[in-house]
Amino acid sequence: MENEVKLVSNSEVAQSEADKKVYPRSSTRLDDRHDGKNKRRERDSRKPEDKDGLENRLVQVNRVAKVVKGGRNMSFSALVVVGNKAGRVGVASGKAAEVPDAVEKATANAKKYLITVPMINTTIPHEAVGRFGTSIVLIKPAPEGAGVIAGSSVRAVIELAGYKDVITKSMGSRNKINTVKATIEALKLLKSKEQVATLRGKKLEEI
Repeated sequence: MENEVKLVSNSEVAQSEADKKVYPRSSTRLDDRHDGKNKRRERDSRKPEDKDGLENRLVQVNRVAKVVKGGRNMSFSALVVVGNKAGRVGVASGKAAEVPDAVEKATANAKKYLITVPMINTTIPHEAVGRFGTSIVLIKPAPEGAGVIAGSSVRAVIELAGYKDVITKSMGSRNKINTVKATIEALKLLKSKEQVATLRGKKLEEI
């Protein structure tokens, strides 16, 4: 009887040692699974980069209602500014039933109407006044380190165009759509020294 008890106790000890060897393996497998899930989450959370190097900024979202025979059709209109912060910028709006779709449409439309603007270091070459509707936007060059002095809608256009030191003043209507488009009109009036020399028929050194 004593021998049988000893045999049973030895088998229990062997089983416990086997269990100890198995548990670490299962825990490592669980850790690997958790690591895999975390890596997948990190990949999913990464934002896709634009191939053209363009950045977009949402300026305004409006809720639009269209009255039809059966009632009202609700949709959203988004105003988006697109630029590469290196002299190219564009503005457009898009309409859709959901906000993300409206933003996507506006971004795609803005890429079709990109304009190229001249730059002198970090500011604009000269003063300009843009008008759209009843909105008026004045932009003036500023010394290095002054920063962009502008409202939220004008700032979006100026910064995505690549300027870092500009002074602006908005007058007239404060409608964001008109203000943004007036800023674009002001940027269209900017001319570099080379363009001015060509218009005047003179050499660059003569200006």
